[in-house]
Amino acid sequence: MSPDRAYLSEARIGPGLAAVAAELARLDALFAQAGAEAVEPAILQPASALLNLYGEDVRARAYVVHDPIAGERMLRPDFTAPIARLHLDRHGEAAAEIAALYRYAGPVFRASVPGQARPSEYLQAGVEMIGNRDPVAADVEVFALVRAALGPLAERAAVTLGDLAIVFAAIDGLSAPRRLRDGLRRRFWRPPAFRRALAALAPDRPPPTLARRALLDAAASADGLAALLDGASEPEGARPLSAVQARALALSEDAGVSLPAAEAARLAEILAVRAPAPEALARLRALDPGALASALDRFETRLNALAASGADPEAMTFDAAFGRALEYYDGFVFEFALPDAPRLPPLAGGGRYDALLARLGGPPGLPGVGAILRPEACLAVP
Repeated sequence: MSPDRAYLSEARIGPGLAAVAAELARLDALFAQAGAEAVEPAILQPASALLNLYGEDVRARAYVVHDPIAGERMLRPDFTAPIARLHLDRHGEAAAEIAALYRYAGPVFRASVPGQARPSEYLQAGVEMIGNRDPVAADVEVFALVRAALGPLAERAAVTLGDLAIVFAAIDGLSAPRRLRDGLRRRFWRPPAFRRALAALAPDRPPPTLARRALLDAAASADGLAALLDGASEPEGARPLSAVQARALALSEDAGVSLPAAEAARLAEILAVRAPAPEALARLRALDPGALASALDRFETRLNALAASGADPEAMTFDAAFGRALEYYDGFVFEFALPDAPRLPPLAGGGRYDALLARLGGPPGLPGVGAILRPEACLAVP
């Protein structure tokens, strides 16, 4: 077995392991001083809970195993959802009234992707703030904790900010039916899928393929659809015919919908905004002062609070298309990366996930925000 670990050589034994342990202890002490309670979610998590949250796409990135009693289990791909589940299980119906700040550290597991040299096991340390009803204060506190934890590395890092509330407000302002707008929102974290969904709404989009046209034509009746599917009704392991028909009917309705070119162009302009945060704010206000007004007001308040905490908004880049590639984020997001160390991943990042706890069965409106650091990557910085 190799003594190497993510981004570090000789770090599973001797002095290298001692350096990792010291870094974890430093982070733990810093977060404890901020009032965060230690938490350690199980490494094996119920796969159904995470699949419902992330979608089936997570199977390509996660390790799923079968337990003869508990069924499908998943090696935790991150800490946020497991900690949210622990919070809800611990407090039950009282969770809506309880605010908590948690700290954690431990391994997470992501399956390797062909063509990418990412480690399949690496350490995360961080904080999760659940139930704080002052979103700006909570966002800034979590951001400041990460900035303090990075220490001198924070001064070297390029900081990218985003805000999915702005993107979602832009999408909600489109004239497309709600189902299609919801589809765009769900695909935002996967840029290629998002671009395909947006292109499918263009007035000049290509006509459907012959196979798709046949499906849309057959959708009107279960008999016609069953005939198209060679008479199959409900084959084992497949979706029921009724579900296939409902989806085909929705696709048939969507085939007649297109997005006005001006709306598509405005959305593209919004998503193309990338500039120092104050400049980006001004550009977004000029692009769509109506639909985005409320979200931009909140973002401006947050920028002012970040400045008051000692951060420099002029030194941070706002990227409207930045969403951190995790589907539970739905508001402010941020990331610290080192452009002069391209072999390393971002050293830290996080954001707001106000809808996550409700999706896990918690009370509606229970807010959350959190952030992770990658201790091994921080130690590997040259």
